[in-house]
Amino acid sequence: MQGKFDPLLLENQLCFPLYAAAKALVRRYEPFLEPLGLTYTQYIVMLVMWERKVASVNEIGERVHLDSGTLSPLLNKLVSKGFLEKTKGEDSRFRFIALTKSGEELRKRAESIPMQIGCCMDFTQEEATTLYTLCYKMLNQVS
Repeated sequence: MQGKFDPLLLENQLCFPLYAAAKALVRRYEPFLEPLGLTYTQYIVMLVMWERKVASVNEIGERVHLDSGTLSPLLNKLVSKGFLEKTKGEDSRFRFIALTKSGEELRKRAESIPMQIGCCMDFTQEEATTLYTLCYKMLNQVS
């Protein structure tokens, strides 16, 4: 098959370098998140909560692209750590998640993480912006 394009070679898959790079990047977060007692997935939920302060479970799931089966145990863990609290809306089926004082204090400890991660990569601002734009373009097309 030499000389002919083989669509089933690993090196010809767009998905593989994205998958491998995402895994490697998430691993880079671990030493920064461990002292905060957060996993990467918990961190992205906290990013939403630091921005919103109060959000429905559905809103959080949509923002972080997690289904309720994954999100519910993760939220329960953040509630048990004291970073978030659950409240019910007027309709008892509709749940809200609220940031606690402890969760807000955690934000201060996490503020340096984006800069620390940025220092782990050798991208120009233009490259980083292009990568960001392309990733969101892809995410919007495949979601």
